[in-house]
Amino acid sequence: MNLDSADRKFGWMEKRQQMKETLQLFIDSLKDELYSLSQDIWSQPELAGNETHAHDRLVRFFSQRDQNWTVQSHYQLPTAFRASWGPVGGWGGEGEPVLNVGFLCEYDALPDVGHACGHNLIAEVGAAAAVGLKAALENQLELPVPVKITVLGTPAEEAIGGKINLIQAGAFTDVDLVFMAHPAQQDASFLPTVTIAEVSVKYHGKASHASAYPWEGLNALDAAVLAYNNLSLLRQQLKPEWRLHGIIKHGGVKPNIIPAYSELEFYLRTPLLKDLCDLKARAEACFRAAAVATGCQVEIIYPTPTYYNILPNATLANLYESNGKALGIEFPEQPASFSGSTDFGNVSFVVPGIHPFFHIGTGALNHTEEYTEAAGAEKAQLYALRTAKALAMTAVDVVCCPDLLLQVREDFNRARLKLEE
Repeated sequence: MNLDSADRKFGWMEKRQQMKETLQLFIDSLKDELYSLSQDIWSQPELAGNETHAHDRLVRFFSQRDQNWTVQSHYQLPTAFRASWGPVGGWGGEGEPVLNVGFLCEYDALPDVGHACGHNLIAEVGAAAAVGLKAALENQLELPVPVKITVLGTPAEEAIGGKINLIQAGAFTDVDLVFMAHPAQQDASFLPTVTIAEVSVKYHGKASHASAYPWEGLNALDAAVLAYNNLSLLRQQLKPEWRLHGIIKHGGVKPNIIPAYSELEFYLRTPLLKDLCDLKARAEACFRAAAVATGCQVEIIYPTPTYYNILPNATLANLYESNGKALGIEFPEQPASFSGSTDFGNVSFVVPGIHPFFHIGTGALNHTEEYTEAAGAEKAQLYALRTAKALAMTAVDVVCCPDLLLQVREDFNRARLKLEE
């Protein structure tokens, strides 16, 4: 059944609006509880993979709501969780495929500066959007397809890519759509993110007395310095959007001992995944050349999974903007550029989704102490809850309109095909 016939038979234009109003009122009714949830996570910042308090707090939020949420704590990862509700509705009768709508929560913090990327707000927005959508759907016995809601707690975005581990564990296999929003300096339905590969480079040389018989040594620090300079020179030959940046983590123990060991850590970033292979090859050539020049041995290790760029979905982005504008969100005609990375990119390669950014009322930049303060301020609540409503309203549009769902899937397939060009 297409969108026009559905509207004629069931009056879905009016029903969609009623459902959107219902979820807005419901989210507003929980504003104190949602702020408490966000504050509880913000006030006890936990590093990637160690978010035990945030995990327990979010599990409790869904477990204590009502008996209809099925909650799995420690889902696939020690600090991940899964909360599910439904299915409800559908025209096709028993056995009809279920549309599983997913919302993602992040909640890890940064070293020293705490929630300077506002992940406490990401958790709040995901939770609010999910319970808001549930409130809109639970009394709708007739929907174009049976609908289920799934909330995934996805830890360790700042370090090891918890979403990537969950993808590999099959957590997204039955999810059809996925929604998440990230605090930033502006409101945008989509901003291009960049891929990132973390590389650790270790040089092994030979210690010797640096004054008495230096010729007996192989200087691993020289290798690290050469590699660092090689990469600095390489930048001249790179595309403007490509990035490589790093540090020397270990350079020796004492000036009169030729360093037998050194270590560098670098991040390599490109706008598209297909370009990352080229940058990795060039960087590795620089690392190996330094080893050859100094006679040292080199290890090149990629300790964490690669974060992909986010694939755009024009249909979801347009719906989100339309709903956001109805709530008073102002979207700039030309959003500022963004060169950050997120493991949501990997999710966007396997499930159609949207990852908008939202302003929280501050001019501070992410990953600063000022942003930490802003992420915990009551002022941010207006923006966070408005974003949660826009996400849930976008889900309502897709749930109620089979044609829109088809367009979302077509956008996803087109984006995937472009990867092969």
